Amino acid sequence: MRFQAPATTCFNSHTAPRQAIKKTGHIEAESNESIVWFDNLYPLKLSSVLLWRPWETEELLKRFDSASLSFLDPINLVKRAIPDTVPIKVTEIIPRLKEGGAYVKFSYPVTMSAAEIEAELAKSIDKKPIKPWFSPFRGIKTGLVLGRPWLEDLYRLPKSRLRVEFVPAKDSEAPGELSQESLYSLFRRYGKLSDITSQPPDSKVMPRFAYVDFVLVRDAILARNCMHGFVLVEEGSKNATRLRLSYEQRVKPHHIWNWITNHPKIVIPILAAFLAAFTVAVFDPIREFFVKIHVQRSFEFTNSRLYKWFKRQTSDILAFRKHRDEDAGLHALFTHRKDVIEGMQNSLLESADTFIVVHGPRGSGGRELVMDQVLEGRRDVLVVDCRQIVEARGEAGTIRKLAFQVGYRPVFSWANNLSSMVDLAIQSTTGVKAGFSENLESQIVKILQTTASALKKVSLTDRKKNDKDGNLSDEAYLEAHPEKRPVVVIDNFLHKSEEKGIIYDKMADWAAALVQSNIAHVVFLTTDTSFAKPLSKSLPDRVFHQVTLGDLSPDVAKHFVISQIEPDDDDEKSKENKAHTTPAITEKQRREDLKELDECIDALGGRLTDLQVLARRLKVGQSPKRAVSDIIEQGAAEILRVFLLASKGGETDKKWSTEQAWYLIKEIAAKENLRYNEVLLSNTFASSMTPGASNAEAALESLANAELITVKSVHGRPATIRAGKPVYQAAFNRLMEDAVVRARMDLALLTELAKIEAKNIDKAETELSVLGSLPSQPYQAADRVNYLLAKLQGSQQKIVAFEKEMGALKKVLKEKV
Repeated sequence: MRFQAPATTCFNSHTAPRQAIKKTGHIEAESNESIVWFDNLYPLKLSSVLLWRPWETEELLKRFDSASLSFLDPINLVKRAIPDTVPIKVTEIIPRLKEGGAYVKFSYPVTMSAAEIEAELAKSIDKKPIKPWFSPFRGIKTGLVLGRPWLEDLYRLPKSRLRVEFVPAKDSEAPGELSQESLYSLFRRYGKLSDITSQPPDSKVMPRFAYVDFVLVRDAILARNCMHGFVLVEEGSKNATRLRLSYEQRVKPHHIWNWITNHPKIVIPILAAFLAAFTVAVFDPIREFFVKIHVQRSFEFTNSRLYKWFKRQTSDILAFRKHRDEDAGLHALFTHRKDVIEGMQNSLLESADTFIVVHGPRGSGGRELVMDQVLEGRRDVLVVDCRQIVEARGEAGTIRKLAFQVGYRPVFSWANNLSSMVDLAIQSTTGVKAGFSENLESQIVKILQTTASALKKVSLTDRKKNDKDGNLSDEAYLEAHPEKRPVVVIDNFLHKSEEKGIIYDKMADWAAALVQSNIAHVVFLTTDTSFAKPLSKSLPDRVFHQVTLGDLSPDVAKHFVISQIEPDDDDEKSKENKAHTTPAITEKQRREDLKELDECIDALGGRLTDLQVLARRLKVGQSPKRAVSDIIEQGAAEILRVFLLASKGGETDKKWSTEQAWYLIKEIAAKENLRYNEVLLSNTFASSMTPGASNAEAALESLANAELITVKSVHGRPATIRAGKPVYQAAFNRLMEDAVVRARMDLALLTELAKIEAKNIDKAETELSVLGSLPSQPYQAADRVNYLLAKLQGSQQKIVAFEKEMGALKKVLKEKV
């Protein structure tokens, strides 16, 4: 391998070289001049953000020749690196900020060579290292520039890898490619090499190149500035080769990322587990905190000391008539149920791990009884209204409503839809279910578990270490102090249970876990008669504390209505202001109304909601008879709209038929009480032609849940059937007085009975046809044939009677309006 000196151009002044650098980007030297690269004069980390300062050579030479140079000045480092024994004269200094060094062009006498001067500089620096202020461990280095430096001002920052391209020294000659041994001998002098990579033989990239990797970036900078443009002849090659050097970004092997992308079946489940762990570690404590303050109502203004003080001070000034009216009426009601209230309060002070179930029809005052009397003044009460949860739209709405009920936040109900889409995309591409999305059941369980943890912390809030039972465990402490446990009230339990039964199953399991772990007392409020099935499934070995609320007795109902319409001071004052809009009720009229009240309450019954409606009508001036008549008429219209005239195709999931509802209305209007088993054996229930109403017991249970009827039990079994509300008995009688409604419904009932008998005839005829197709008539079949013929005759006679009645009913429908 032979080296050739680069071509030089002579200049007679300092201005000409400077102009040539600006035009061509190269430094030229005369015959008695040479160039040395001084490295480590500027910090590399700051060079990428520093602006290029257009220093002039004359200015730098003046600073170089100046005797008062600061030790921080890079020019001072250059001057200290050149010993006085070296006979050279610096003619030009070109700093390179982005590479952290400078080119120094000097002239030397004819008696010495440039290589000897380089050796003297290196010997001096090795003997007395010169270290800049920013690099206390690495001193400056020098190197004789063997090639033709290119002073580009492009944004190309130094790297530890050099791309060495082999270009022709002359245009007409083909360059030779250097071997790794030749490259090692050329570049090793500038620093330690980590690798040399030759271009693949089958590569068609031109010009040919090789990669030279240095351990340190500073060594790569030194090599690039000294060897760029160097011309040499490789052994075995006739043509000269010029080296063109540039910095190259080393592509780092991403082993970890490649492994992750190549193993999705392992990485995706791990990532899902990590996200779940992160959620538990970060969000669960926050959610428990919000549930806790929701139960304790810590941030409610009505629980603050300021509000309570203000309420005490102004209680006699801001007393509202509404409170007196409602309190008087409810006081009469609660006095009637005083034993029930005391029994429930005693249950909350006991350590019995079972449910308290308050069952009663709608309007029986169960919620008011529990919230306003049993739990009055009690802290730490959590109310969960199942109606709002079940009636929410979609899974996201259900989760959002449940979280709102228990104070669970933050909740990202919208994220489940996005997670489902991501999970589906990953499963379709990789074949593995990532598990990012959660179904409704798992999200409900997660919310309820977090709520249970918060309730346990609420139970232990008042516990102190210096208590006499401070050595007990948390479970033993809660078992010994049932009064410390919070109360969970689950309202509207089993509301529309056929739509979202999973919610009630998880709610019952959660309530069972609360009472078995002595975390909280649980009170269920329900109007569904089948509440024992799901609750017994969750708590099979316990006897529930059941509280059944019925209708008020006539005396209590009368006292309740009177307490609602009693005049007070505010009413007396408002009579004068409202005399022109509402006529005043005289005392004589009031006495007559009270006389009528006994008769009206007997017809209306003791349902609390109906009594409140009656009281409101009496307060606006209606007489008791007219008010009760309007209430009965409204009930009859409601029954007609919901049960009798409802479109058969409107509700595909109902378990009863219109004919079954009318059968019960007709029979209850005549008898008031029906035997349960007698109804089950009737053709309308036992052989219903409606597809969804074929199960007689399910139909009766569904009608009871819809409050058309009430099923009374004896010794735990259903025994009798009555009207769903007392006012419905009068409404049934009102419907029977309407000839058109009665004729239309009887016609539908008889039509279904005729279809049932026709179906029986079809079955008998089919069996007779089979028996008649036998080759010989055996005498053993004679009794069966006679039985089928008698049954066929009986069904036909019933059909004839039904059609005769149907003809009379059609005549009524044609004549009546």
